[in-house]
Amino acid sequence: MTTKKPTGKKKQTDANKKEIDKLKKELKEKENKLLLSYADFKNYQKRMEKELIYMQEETKKKYLAELLDIFELLKKANEDNNPKEGLKLIINSIENFFERENIRYIDCVGSKFDHNLHHAVTTIEKNDCEDQTIVEEIKKGYMINDKLLRPSQVIVAKRNEDKEK
Repeated sequence: MTTKKPTGKKKQTDANKKEIDKLKKELKEKENKLLLSYADFKNYQKRMEKELIYMQEETKKKYLAELLDIFELLKKANEDNNPKEGLKLIINSIENFFERENIRYIDCVGSKFDHNLHHAVTTIEKNDCEDQTIVEEIKKGYMINDKLLRPSQVIVAKRNEDKEK
């Protein structure tokens, strides 16, 4: 009995089938890794969402506790025969809170108008100072760290060129 030797086409077909099986196996492994990565990412997203909600709640509790202290001081000041002392305590309490939170007042009267820090409510003609100088502060502005919390509302001087000539 003679054994048939595989022909060139048969060898090529067998090699192609082996290669296809190998590639299918690799593809399946990569698909599993991708699914695991996707599941890990979804779990990470859920963890981060929970952590963000927790941080928001903790921050809210922190500020509400401060507000409660101020509220209690206001109630005491209201009941007091001399509320000025209570008001001073409240102002000191708020100033201490601002200091702890790095909130500071923007000193602006006499300085040049800066649209990043100030909101011009109006301008007035004034020739005894430089153009665009802040001459009055309507509402105080504040910074938190190095970021604007609220712009100062100001009145800005504008030189009248006609009157100078």
